[in-house]
Amino acid sequence: MSLIDFFKAKKKSSASVAKERLQIIVAHERTNRNQPDYLPALQQDLLAVIRKYIPIADDMVQVSLDKNDDCAVLELNITLPEAS
Repeated sequence: MSLIDFFKAKKKSSASVAKERLQIIVAHERTNRNQPDYLPALQQDLLAVIRKYIPIADDMVQVSLDKNDDCAVLELNITLPEAS
C-alpha cells in the first residue's frame, strides 16, 4: 500500500450506505416503540387543560417517559408565555 492510497477516500457502496441508514431508522423506531401509547393523548389532554387558563401553542408542552431498571419517570415540560 502506498502513501497515496492511504489518503484516497474510500467510496462506500450504496448497499452499505443504505444498510447504515436502515440501522438508524430501526434504532429510532425501537426507542419510540418503548414509549406507552397514552403519551400523545396525555399531551393533548394537558394542552386542553392549560389552554383554559393560558393561550399556549402545541409545541410548548413536551411529555416524555424515562425508564430505569424498576422505575419510570414521567417528565412534563411546559414553556409558559411571557406575561404582558
